[in-house]
Amino acid sequence: MKKVYSDAASALDGLTFDGMTVMSGGFGLCGIAENLIVALRDSGAKDITVISNNAGVDDFGLGLLLQTRQIKKMVSSYVGENKEFERQYLSGELELEFNPQGTLAERCRAGGAGIPGFYTKTGVGTLIAEGKEHKEFGGETYILETGLVADVSIIKAWKGDEQGNLIYRKTARNFNPMMATAGKMTIAEVEEIVPLGTLDPDCIHTPGIFVQRIIKGEHEKRVEQRTIRQRENA
Repeated sequence: MKKVYSDAASALDGLTFDGMTVMSGGFGLCGIAENLIVALRDSGAKDITVISNNAGVDDFGLGLLLQTRQIKKMVSSYVGENKEFERQYLSGELELEFNPQGTLAERCRAGGAGIPGFYTKTGVGTLIAEGKEHKEFGGETYILETGLVADVSIIKAWKGDEQGNLIYRKTARNFNPMMATAGKMTIAEVEEIVPLGTLDPDCIHTPGIFVQRIIKGEHEKRVEQRTIRQRENA
């Protein structure tokens, strides 16, 4: 099975449709599939449900899909840094399913593992728990959360081989490994594609069995917030 595609547009060919659900790896602008997000925008698909920790910034990452009104619903844990997200949500244009960050990660992991639901204490007694099943274990109250699965997962890795075995680098690992397992189709965007057998099997984070398509991308790696310290006078 040929998994290597020439570019992001060809990797998404035949996979996009109105009303689709997309998992997008990354945390802020770290570990996001920059090229695949642009290709998804250019596909014209609309009414998309996006499962992602957040929605990037106004002019980069998933913020590009908000600009074009292609996202109908976000399943997220953090919604700061994006004024257009705020505007669309407050005006009722954008649906939001809010999750504690650990709960969102576990929902993706559970979906990838074939687990339809799990109980957690996180969110009990808050708005997060409204409308969800409550159950007691050992005298403690837990709420039921469901596993998540996407039509397409777009993820970012550091290195990948021709069969889709992936290695992530440092904090860019974030949500990518669990989202890679939870997509019906998973597309990996990497900085380098190496020949099969090059990667140390003990260092592979995502086995190629979870990845159907892979591309080599050019990455801006924009800094979300640049903070500097003023130099003290000598």
